[in-house]
Amino acid sequence: MKKDTVILLAEDDEGHAGLIIKNLKRAGVGNRILVFKNGEDILHFLSGEGKNLCLQDGNSCILLLDIRMPRIDGIEILQRLKQDETLRDIPVIIITTTDEPGTIQKCRDLGCKRYIVKPVDYNMFVETVRQLGEFLLKMDGDC
Repeated sequence: MKKDTVILLAEDDEGHAGLIIKNLKRAGVGNRILVFKNGEDILHFLSGEGKNLCLQDGNSCILLLDIRMPRIDGIEILQRLKQDETLRDIPVIIITTTDEPGTIQKCRDLGCKRYIVKPVDYNMFVETVRQLGEFLLKMDGDC
């Protein structure tokens, strides 16, 4: 992932957001991370100032998206992004507690790059985020 790629983290649980940020940094991800606590805020950002941040020449973003979000859920956010001609190329990684096969398939059909189920066990959660960090570091970062 390019150093100037901005990570957008849509996560309403402050504890999960903190663990994700902390463990991405431990995995060597030094990119800027912006946190959004509800679906409405991330959509507002991406349709406004975020378009400039994520879509100007040389800039890129990646969205780490929880499904169970207040106001607008993650599936609707994913649908809206993939329907928007200017935003559809932003890579989306679902990171959520939802492990229902139908939901996983729907997100894949909508175009998420990866679907990660958050483990309940703390150590497993940390390891999962570490692996996510390694995956992000290997990505080409193109949006």
